[in-house]
Amino acid sequence: MIRLATDVGGTFTDLVGYDERTGEVFTAKSLTTVKDQSEGVLNAIAMAEKKDGLRSRDVIFFAHGGTTVINAITERKGVRTALVTTAGFRDVLEIGRGNRPDLYNLQFHSPEPFVPRNLRFEIDERIDARGNVIRPLDLSGLKPIVQKCREFQVEAIAVLFLHSYVNPDHEIQCARALAAALPHVTVCASHEVSRQWREYERTNTVVLNAYVQPIIQHYFARLEEALARQDLTCPYYAMQSNGGISTFDQATQSPLTLVESGPAGGVAGAARIGQVIGATEVLSLDVGGTTAKCSLIHEGRPTLNSEYRLEHTRIEPGYPVQVPVVDIVEIGSGGGSIARIDERGVLKVGPESAGSEPGPACYGRGGDRPTLSDAILTIGVFDPANFAGGTMQLDKSKAIAAIETVAKPLGLSVEDAAMAIIEIAHANMINALKLVTVQRGHDPREAALVISGGAGPALAARLGRDLNVKTTVVPPHPGIFSAWGMLAAEPRADFRGTWFAALSPDAVEELSRRFRQLEQEAVAYFAKGADADIRFTYRVEARYKGQEHGVFATFQHGDTQETFGDRFHASHERAYTFRLPASPIEITGLHLEAVLSGPVIAMPRISDEDRSMDAALRGNRDVYFGSSLGWLTCPVYDRGKLPPAAVIEGPLLVEEATTTTLILERQVLEVTAEGVLLIREQTAS
Repeated sequence: MIRLATDVGGTFTDLVGYDERTGEVFTAKSLTTVKDQSEGVLNAIAMAEKKDGLRSRDVIFFAHGGTTVINAITERKGVRTALVTTAGFRDVLEIGRGNRPDLYNLQFHSPEPFVPRNLRFEIDERIDARGNVIRPLDLSGLKPIVQKCREFQVEAIAVLFLHSYVNPDHEIQCARALAAALPHVTVCASHEVSRQWREYERTNTVVLNAYVQPIIQHYFARLEEALARQDLTCPYYAMQSNGGISTFDQATQSPLTLVESGPAGGVAGAARIGQVIGATEVLSLDVGGTTAKCSLIHEGRPTLNSEYRLEHTRIEPGYPVQVPVVDIVEIGSGGGSIARIDERGVLKVGPESAGSEPGPACYGRGGDRPTLSDAILTIGVFDPANFAGGTMQLDKSKAIAAIETVAKPLGLSVEDAAMAIIEIAHANMINALKLVTVQRGHDPREAALVISGGAGPALAARLGRDLNVKTTVVPPHPGIFSAWGMLAAEPRADFRGTWFAALSPDAVEELSRRFRQLEQEAVAYFAKGADADIRFTYRVEARYKGQEHGVFATFQHGDTQETFGDRFHASHERAYTFRLPASPIEITGLHLEAVLSGPVIAMPRISDEDRSMDAALRGNRDVYFGSSLGWLTCPVYDRGKLPPAAVIEGPLLVEEATTTTLILERQVLEVTAEGVLLIREQTAS
């Protein structure tokens, strides 16, 4: 029986299938269809059927991830959305927070809210911070709101009342009344998406969820219909931003959980590779066509970002989202990133991308601006006749012509200009990798670097060397690794709640009781019995008395005030470099991570039948290593023919259907029993 996953990226749509009975793997890579992403998914399935003999009727599991939600938000292509909130609080969404990241910029403007003021409505009601009703809900105030929503053709309504994370009764009543009055409008209440405090963050979360909910509902409906026409009628799952999967029905209720859907698949895959090679500290880097995305797996588990913000930059506050998202740093430095010379005569790479239409110049689809892929091809790493398993022919002459547009103004040769483009992209990726390690209190020298994406393995050896990681790892099918990672993900749900209390023995007992209540919610969510194999992780948000923001520390049933306090002090020191052991501790929230144990993609040992060094050697190719080494002749190996336990000294190239791996001089390539490629520095003899 076949488990199938597809990942829609900015440039390519990737597919990976795995037959649990035979171990057979099916792969495909097609260009993303921007107007209707489901077409690209069907194209990938058709390619796998034709190329590898994929049998759609044998598919028993389908996982899907992509950019539908994030694109709708960043491109402002969601639906017309209204907000109904407590009287006096309609402008919370626009006021936001008083902190300004660009402190001395007198031209600074707060981010434009996704709901304009004329569609933000107030209704008389009030609940206090303990959940007590101060003023009952006045539903008579909904009549003019309903009329306005009809007048402005509103397609979604977000409902947020003050302190509804403690008592959601008023939200429930209001949402029911709106749904009855406007049956064709999507109504989303905040307590259904977030039960955390902080009114601005919670308001923004429910608004964005409502903004994209009809989009994802229509997209999944179209995708299900298209898959059914292909005789693919198994259960459908969506890759979530927390590193787990959920059913399509569950995902459409909280579509904001898909905001980093595709990248999270790569992180789940990196965690699976870490299990195979025995590494609990893993750096994940996925260099796709448009962006490079990196994340840290700590103690075998993906790291979550508790303060995720969309469109956040050094000078822009972005939009806070209260949904669990794998801590991913994403930069505009992918294979399609365009190189240019700015007004000061400085060479820049990204964030603008050539995308899939027209794509890099070497694709021959009309692009004429130099990209990272053009540079990698120009220095000889990519084989123009064997790109993407031979399904695409690259035009090296067009790549060189594009590179010349920046080489001549800089007074460089074409190959040195190509190396300059690669060096700049490399520096951008190093900075991003340090953001998720050094700046989070982790040492990259203690981690394995798992690098994937179409362009990633071509840069992997140098990145690993400069970070001085334990080992650099190129996983199976690296060019479609996010899709592969979706087959390594298990069903997961996160349950968060707000609770304020001073840390004490009684508070520790109450934490255990509250977590057991959340466990019951998890069992109901997965629709399994009490004996279901669900793995729970308990995390508590706490802070020192007088602080504004807290940190998360792991909680265990059976903890005492002292044992949890020690764990909190350690977490605080990791985050802020200091601890205050004499200061009282305050609890502010709970977070239960629930993972339903299920089958994940196996990694069987590769057979040495039909594998040997002689069979793997394809020939030689000249690669440019910069002005100091110049052009060197490198042996080229077929990854599918390399035998287990093979050890080869660099420089060399390893080719496969979805990418090419470059190993540098003074490095050694090792092939594990599972076919994973390990790159290490040669030890001095």
